[in-house]
Amino acid sequence: MDLLDAHLIPAVDGVAFGLLLFVVAAGLSLAFGTAGVLNLSHGTLYAIGAYTGAELSDGTWGGLALGLAAGTAAACVAGAGLSAATAPLARRGHLAQALLTFGLALIGGDLLIQLFGADELPVRVPEALDSSVMLLGHRYPAYRLCFIVMAVLLAAFGTWVLTRTRMGAAVRAAADDPQMLAATGHNPRAVHTGVLAAAGALAGAAGVLGAPIIGPGPGTSENVLMLSLVVVVLGGLRSLWATFFAAVAVGEVQTLGVSLVPDLAPYLLFAAMAAVLILRSRFAEPATAHGPEGPAPDPVARLREHLAGRLRRRPRGTPAEASGTAEAPGTPGARDADRAAGTAGPDRSGAGPRGYGNRVPKWIGRLPGGTAWRQAAPLLVLLVVLVSLPALLDAYSISLAGSALALGLLAVSVTILTGYAGLPTLGQTAPFAVGAYATVNLAEAGWTVGPVQIVLSALAAAVFSAVVGPAVVRARGTTVLMITLAIGELTGAVVNQLKSVTGGADGLVGFPATQALWGGEGMVEESELYNYALVVAVVAVALTLLVLRSPAGKLLTGTRGAEARMRASGHPVGRYLLVAHVCAGALAGVGGSLMVTVQQYLSPADVGFEIAAFALLAVVIGGTTSVIGALLGAGLIVATRDWVAGSWPGHGPLLLGVLFVATVYVLPRGLAGLRGGSGGGPSSDAPRPPDQTPPSPTPSPAGKVSP
Repeated sequence: MDLLDAHLIPAVDGVAFGLLLFVVAAGLSLAFGTAGVLNLSHGTLYAIGAYTGAELSDGTWGGLALGLAAGTAAACVAGAGLSAATAPLARRGHLAQALLTFGLALIGGDLLIQLFGADELPVRVPEALDSSVMLLGHRYPAYRLCFIVMAVLLAAFGTWVLTRTRMGAAVRAAADDPQMLAATGHNPRAVHTGVLAAAGALAGAAGVLGAPIIGPGPGTSENVLMLSLVVVVLGGLRSLWATFFAAVAVGEVQTLGVSLVPDLAPYLLFAAMAAVLILRSRFAEPATAHGPEGPAPDPVARLREHLAGRLRRRPRGTPAEASGTAEAPGTPGARDADRAAGTAGPDRSGAGPRGYGNRVPKWIGRLPGGTAWRQAAPLLVLLVVLVSLPALLDAYSISLAGSALALGLLAVSVTILTGYAGLPTLGQTAPFAVGAYATVNLAEAGWTVGPVQIVLSALAAAVFSAVVGPAVVRARGTTVLMITLAIGELTGAVVNQLKSVTGGADGLVGFPATQALWGGEGMVEESELYNYALVVAVVAVALTLLVLRSPAGKLLTGTRGAEARMRASGHPVGRYLLVAHVCAGALAGVGGSLMVTVQQYLSPADVGFEIAAFALLAVVIGGTTSVIGALLGAGLIVATRDWVAGSWPGHGPLLLGVLFVATVYVLPRGLAGLRGGSGGGPSSDAPRPPDQTPPSPTPSPAGKVSP
């Protein structure tokens, strides 16, 4: 009883905090489960309500009511605007949605700081609520008890609306059968907009009511978003009451868990999130195609696929193979699968090697080694530019170029997983962090030789990726994004807690400088560090390209483009994906090692979620199957974040947000797609790769799939 009495207040605080998360997560669940929008700006909608409510609060009931109305309305309008913003991306999958909404979150966060300031705003509540009441012998804030009652009533009201009203029936139909909904005279598009507006209103109302609990300030939106994602994953998408209990559990871990098991509390949430996602992917039907989840093929389709495989050796003029989950012989993924299986004949599509088509003059192809020159030309041009940078730039810009090379290797590792293996990832900063911290600790232990640091850091990152890889490679589509996000956040929690190795939130600085070779001096000049980073990056990229253009690379490309056909041919697809995950992790570890060497310091922000989003954006900018495009994309991001933003101090997030949004809209196939083809182009490294992003699922599965 003494233990219960001692932890009573934290337990009640956990209920209040959990119910606040429930109100936010209910909107996020509606947006994703019903409207099919993976909204990474949902925390910004909460912040809109919180800032508005705090600004209008004056300690009176009228001020509270006015703030609640204004904050809810503002977030509702923003949610409706989000519906219009995501409408053009309806068939491009959740990856494009995630990047767009993250960019909108960066823009919205910058605008909120400009409007309300960077300091946390005070919130004044009515005097009747700004007091304490007796709760089982303890004094407890009256406002929090009032909020608990309001959240429970909101859960009951929301469940009643969704299950007992015509409006709720229309919302459920929009997720389960939009065609039938349209046949009854309802407009699915209007329902879609209404759902996102309602989701925004919920987030805004939670922001106003939760401002006295989680005050508006820098970092609030990111924290609320991450915790809400955990709630949605744990509670699923189909029941508000399941979300309700999951939110309460998360709230208890965040408050009561800190007082009971402070050492474990930071890991519990994202560990639970990862465990739930892994279990769901284990007990679900094995995925047979990359991209968003969909129903498994029926037995007839499997039989037709098997018969089609028997006919692959026929000439190219034969009729198309049976459909089902396998692709017809003329499609890119099928050609890659056939090449991987060794059954394809010569490519008579007229596209030429690597998907260049007739865009390159014919006389180049007639030169000795013309095809090789055509493929190597972009690499040579980029290499010449990179080598000449020290003579053209000042010391600060050279340092930024070195950082861009490190981020570029991280982006290339994301390219391997997202573009070649079909596993869109938000967690490659985890092996990136392993490589970075391994290099720092090696340097502090006296191992300062660059090649030794690179090899050992890559090995550590590869081992880490091999450990977590089995949890990733079975899942597909959005589930991969969420699992890798959980892995990245868990790694971040370890970084903050393991201070003896990582320095915690303070980071690490002052470690010995890296030597380029044995017997040399530590590198301190920007030009030396850049040249070292350039040599390492060139070697790493060259090895990556050799592997991707080898039969192993064709196996991986065929796996993404026609996984069912590869399985039917007897290929161990899971093993291929695991090897790709390990190799990509090793490359990310090299990038982390380079980043430490160039920057000469390391902080948790260098390996956080924002960097993961930047790496994914770099891949989309370049084209998801373009190694060179990923490097260019990383350079553009670093230039925008650190160089262009230098002329407009304080607005780096705004500029990056604009870059996110512009990339998603203007470059649907990346820079490589500007030359035509399917994400190909002069720097495309995959032989006729499939589309960059997997097709969006139909509205019917969207309401059924848990992230």
